[in-house]
Amino acid sequence: MCGNNMSVPLLADAVTVSGAERETAAVIFLHGLGDTGHSWADALSSIRLPYVKYICPHAPRIPVTLNMKKVMPSWFDLMGLTPDAPEDEAGIKKAAENIKAIIEHEVKNGIPPNRIILGGFSQGGALSLYTALTCQHQLAGIVALSCWLPLHKAFPQAATNGVNKDTDILLCHGEMDPMIPVHFGYLTAQKLKSVVTPTKVQFKTYPGVMHSSCPQEMLEVKEFIENQLPRI
Repeated sequence: MCGNNMSVPLLADAVTVSGAERETAAVIFLHGLGDTGHSWADALSSIRLPYVKYICPHAPRIPVTLNMKKVMPSWFDLMGLTPDAPEDEAGIKKAAENIKAIIEHEVKNGIPPNRIILGGFSQGGALSLYTALTCQHQLAGIVALSCWLPLHKAFPQAATNGVNKDTDILLCHGEMDPMIPVHFGYLTAQKLKSVVTPTKVQFKTYPGVMHSSCPQEMLEVKEFIENQLPRI
């Protein structure tokens, strides 16, 4: 029986790229600040696997402190982009619950958690890390591009029973990123190794790449998805 998307607010208008054959796996991918799900739906379509469904929800529009309270698509409020900047703890936790509702919806509709990858870029990557590490389900993998771990001081204690301690994590970062410096990505990788099994964390960097993706990164994302979600 199909579930009702309307009961999951973020699913109602999410961009979904359906599989060309029976869907046995899903990738939920979260866009960055000020963006929408459309751009990443397009990017993922270029590396799609026929048995995988790609779900790219849109963040709600809220005032963002970092951008002088301008209203824009944002998963939670941002006060700064440094490791010691104040954080919107309530907003991060609420956003994580909304993403977990998407995971629950897919599970109820027949895709087991170990066939679901959660990922994102920048703020979306940050939210994907926090959501996966506090999720009650063991997921197939996490893809975190050009991002950081929110509420990092709460970990490893905040990780739910270590459910995802053996889940593979792909971290990617442009070496010339002016917004979230690659060193922040390195610190995130080191922190994650204290939360999950260290060998499960891959950290890849790309020379000359700024706060964006690149073809090499997308190839590595595709390879990661193929490895974590093999055809069954």
